[in-house]
Amino acid sequence: MDKKTCGLLLTGVTLFSLAGCGGSGEQSSAAKDDLKGEVVLYTSQPEKDAQKLIEAFNKEHPDVKVSVFRSGTEEVISKVMAEQSAGDIKADVLLVADNVTFESLKNKDMLEAYESPELSGIPSQFIDKDHMYTGTKVITTGIMVNTDKAKEQPAAFADLTKTAMKDEVSMPSPLYSGAAAYNLSLLTRTNGLGWDWYNALKANGVKVDKGNGSVQKAVVSGEKAYGIVADFMANRSRKDGAPVTFIYPSEGSPAVTEPIGLIKNAKHKKAAQAFIDFVLSRKGQELAASIGYTPIKEGVAAPEGLKSITDIHVLSGDVTTLFTNREADKKQFSSIFS
Repeated sequence: MDKKTCGLLLTGVTLFSLAGCGGSGEQSSAAKDDLKGEVVLYTSQPEKDAQKLIEAFNKEHPDVKVSVFRSGTEEVISKVMAEQSAGDIKADVLLVADNVTFESLKNKDMLEAYESPELSGIPSQFIDKDHMYTGTKVITTGIMVNTDKAKEQPAAFADLTKTAMKDEVSMPSPLYSGAAAYNLSLLTRTNGLGWDWYNALKANGVKVDKGNGSVQKAVVSGEKAYGIVADFMANRSRKDGAPVTFIYPSEGSPAVTEPIGLIKNAKHKKAAQAFIDFVLSRKGQELAASIGYTPIKEGVAAPEGLKSITDIHVLSGDVTTLFTNREADKKQFSSIFS
């Protein structure tokens, strides 16, 4: 981190800002050389990934200061809601786990429509019809296996309830992770899994960790043999030399797209729109791939070790159903795992 980068750790979450040291434009903002000011980003991205994104953006827009608040999706949204109640939302842009989260904010009239000129190549199912948010990448959840510790390799989510895997499975909490909350509502409505599967996991000694990062560490260290985790985390660990592999479950893969959206009445709208444009641009998508994510834009290759979106059997559900049942599903999860 160079001298223009400032880091501040606050009670388990991270707040930092990067100023440019150095394209894509958007329909209403100034050209990149003229764009100045600030943009405030709230995100659930890992800190290092957010930092790389901001540094790349600042190469295009060196006079825009990006301030960041990051935590798990559920905590990010709690902060936004608290700020709304106080009448002062500080965020300009949200970049968090899943479309169900954005549907909730859209329903509360907290987002502003913005049709980026960088939508070409992004499948229409990942673009909100009202242009309140757009997916930025494809992140599937599957099974991470420590090949040194595992007694057998699972092929399906259902396999994690086998006796051979008792006390050897870790999973993220939907009370912290937005992706895990999405998965909870989706998998409990998936034939062959449902609430029976979660109850069976509980009976088989599953460990509920805070977020995907904690699950990743548990499997890499050998504390656990199996983890229900995001694909890019398992793939990074494999590339770093850990004895792990990633399984795309035979039932299909839950997938979140980490959408990006503009907060209604954002204080720094032009810079916020330029930031959204960059994330959705080819340069932004190539950056996502270089960091380790499957890009959402057609024609940008997935990282080695991960499947492209066209090769993945994606589990899907009705967004309205997932949105309206999320809080009740989390409450039921808590009753099982408390």
